Amino acid sequence: MNTRAIRGIITVTEKDIRIYYTKAPVLIFGLLFPFFMFIAFYMGRKISFQEFYPGLLAMSLFFTASSVGPLITPWEKSFRTYERLLSFPVTVFTILLGDIAAGMLFGVIVNVVVLGAGLAFTHYSIQYFALILGIILGSFCFSSLGVFLSSFSGRAPSNVMMMSSLVRFPMIFISGVFIPLQGMQGFLKSLAFISPLTYLVDLLNYSLRGGSLLHPVASAGVLVGFSLLFMYCSHLAHKKNLLKGL
Repeated sequence: MNTRAIRGIITVTEKDIRIYYTKAPVLIFGLLFPFFMFIAFYMGRKISFQEFYPGLLAMSLFFTASSVGPLITPWEKSFRTYERLLSFPVTVFTILLGDIAAGMLFGVIVNVVVLGAGLAFTHYSIQYFALILGIILGSFCFSSLGVFLSSFSGRAPSNVMMMSSLVRFPMIFISGVFIPLQGMQGFLKSLAFISPLTYLVDLLNYSLRGGSLLHPVASAGVLVGFSLLFMYCSHLAHKKNLLKGL
């Protein structure tokens, strides 16, 4: 990757941070929604916070990292700035990497705060390397997913939000966030392994609680694989959209 491409990625990332981090849908779906989901499913259940917390952290990371990407492209198309961005000496892939980096940074920053707050009330024997690796890979994977979802949008942000909700909401119920993977049986357990969130939950369980269903190297490898898949599909979809017209 040459210097021009790196500068392009940094410029796109800075632009996304300035414009989109304070947008209402990003704050609602990235911050408030995970919090209220936690309240709804934790209160009244006979489960310790220490046992539930890795799933909460994974869910928070999932929603924060994937909340920015789906909105960038439709907003820019609706305000006619997408065409101007493409007129600069950057490729579609460079723009996508900048969008992914913006979502990834949002996920990491928010969840460092969530992690610090949670650790103040829990006592874990932490595997720090696995924890840091899980947060970084999870943020990258889910930000790539968010950018991939944006490729199905037109000029209306509401369309991509509907598509994003249809994809993201079912994933949190099959990925071991509320029901431990060890407690799943049959078809539900098989379904869990097609969700990238499952591997982050398992990796965070290993890094915080010391126990996991899969080897942490396998979970990390699958997250990398999903990230590359989402990036590749995003690139193909956005190039196809350009051929059909903005």
